[in-house]
Amino acid sequence: MSDVGVTTKKNEDFSEWYTEVVLKSEMADYAPIKGCMILREHSYAIWEKIQEVFNKKIKATGHNNVYFPLFIPESYLKKEGEHFEGFVPEVAWISQGGNTELEERLAIRPTSETIMYATFSKWIRSWRDLPLKINQWCNIVRWETKATKPFLRTREFLWQEGHTAHATAAEGEAEVMYALGEYRDLVERYLAIPVLVGKKSDSEKFAGALYTTCMEAMMPDGKALQMGTSHNLGQNFAKVFDITFIGEDEQKHEVWQTSWGITTRLIGAVIMVHGDDKGLVLPPRVAPIQVVIVPIPFRGAEPETIAAKAKEYFTLLKQKGFTVVLDDRGEYTPGWKFNHWELKGVPVRIEIGPRDLKQQQVVMVRRDTGQKTAIKEADVVDATEKLLEEIQHNLYAKARVDLENKITTVQTYQQFQETLKAKGGFMKAPWCGKATCEAKIKDDTGATIRVIPFEKEPPTSPCVVCGEKAEEMVYFARSY
Repeated sequence: MSDVGVTTKKNEDFSEWYTEVVLKSEMADYAPIKGCMILREHSYAIWEKIQEVFNKKIKATGHNNVYFPLFIPESYLKKEGEHFEGFVPEVAWISQGGNTELEERLAIRPTSETIMYATFSKWIRSWRDLPLKINQWCNIVRWETKATKPFLRTREFLWQEGHTAHATAAEGEAEVMYALGEYRDLVERYLAIPVLVGKKSDSEKFAGALYTTCMEAMMPDGKALQMGTSHNLGQNFAKVFDITFIGEDEQKHEVWQTSWGITTRLIGAVIMVHGDDKGLVLPPRVAPIQVVIVPIPFRGAEPETIAAKAKEYFTLLKQKGFTVVLDDRGEYTPGWKFNHWELKGVPVRIEIGPRDLKQQQVVMVRRDTGQKTAIKEADVVDATEKLLEEIQHNLYAKARVDLENKITTVQTYQQFQETLKAKGGFMKAPWCGKATCEAKIKDDTGATIRVIPFEKEPPTSPCVVCGEKAEEMVYFARSY
C-alpha cells in the first residue's frame, strides 16, 4: 500500500496518470511475464460484478455457461481460412509437452470459435436442438507486440464469449442485436459510460464474420475504445465445420451463427472515463465497496462511544444490502483514510465525529464531486441509497457531455486532419464506402472507421477523402 497519492495530473500526462492510478489504487500490478498483468482484489471484484449482471441477463433468455479447453489444435484454426489468417499473427503455440514433441501444434486459445464449432457439429442434429445458446467466461491469449497497458492491451486477458446457432438467418440477426443491446445496457447503466453503436467496416470486422456490430466509447485523451462486439457469422463456420440439422421440412440445412464478447478492458474504460487527480471514481452499481465509514474520535470525545456508533451504522447499512467498510484502524489518521478511500474510488464516505454524535447526525461525502452533507441519524439509510443513485446518474451525465464534446462533424480532409491532430475524438465524416479511402485515412492519420451507425444519415457533402459522392456518415477515430 502506497502512502503517496496520485502525483500526475490527468489533463497533463494522461498515459502516466492512468498507469499511476492503476498501480497506486491497487487495481493491478505487472506480472513477471512480459506483456501480462495481475488483476488485484479491487479490479477482480469489479469483474465479478460485471459477470453477475451479465449472467443474470443472458440466463434469463436461455443462454447457459460452459467451459471449453484452453488448447486448440492447429488444424481446427486452419479450417476457416479468413479466421486463421486474422488470428495467426497473435497466436501463442505449444509444440512440446514435457519431453515429448507434439504431433500437432496446439494454439493457446486466441478465441474459441473453432474448437466450439467442431463440437457443435456433434451436438446439433435436428431443428429440436436449436437454438443452441452458450456462453463462456475464460482467459484469452494473444501475443500482442504493442506496449503493455494494464486492462487495455495485455497478452492474456479475461473475457466473456457468447456463441449461438440458429435455424434461420432472421433468428441469427435478432441474436446479434440482442447481445449488442445487452452490452449497451451493461456499459451505460452500470459502468456509466455512454457509447456509440453500429457496424464495423469490412476491413475492421471480425475475421470470418458476415458482419460485426460494435459499441465504441471515447476516452478523455481523444482515443476511442472498443467496448464490445457482436458478430453475425452467417453460415461461414457452419459450412467449414459441417454444422447441419434436419429441419421440420425433413431437409438438411446449415445453421446460422453468432458470437459476441466483452473483456476486462471495460475496467480500463471505467478508470479512464471517471477517474480524477485523486484516483479512481467508481460507479456505485459496480463498485466493490459502495460506502466507507470513518470514525473521527478527537477533541476529548470518548473514542469508544464514536466507535460504537460507527459500528452501529456499519451493521445497519450492511443489513440493508450495501457493500460497506468500517475503517476503524487506529494506526492511521482520518485524513490518511480519506485520501486512501478516495484513491480507491469508493462512492460515499460517512464521517462520524464528536459534533456529529451530539447532533445525532453523520457527514456524507460524495466521491464524484466532493460535496459534504450533514444527514440526520434516522435518514442515513435512505440518504445513502439516494446519494448512490445520484452519483451513478451524475457520472453518466458527465461522461455523456464529454462524449458529445468529442464528436466533430467534418466535411474536408484538411479539416479532418487538423481537428484530429488538435483534439482527437470522433471525426463524423462523409464516406464513399470505398476501402481505398478508408485505407488512406488510416495510413495518413492512424484513424480507422470505429462505427457505421445503424440509422443512416444522408451526407451533406462529398466523401471526405476522394471528393466523390458519399454513401453515409461514419465515425473515424484513433483507438486503443
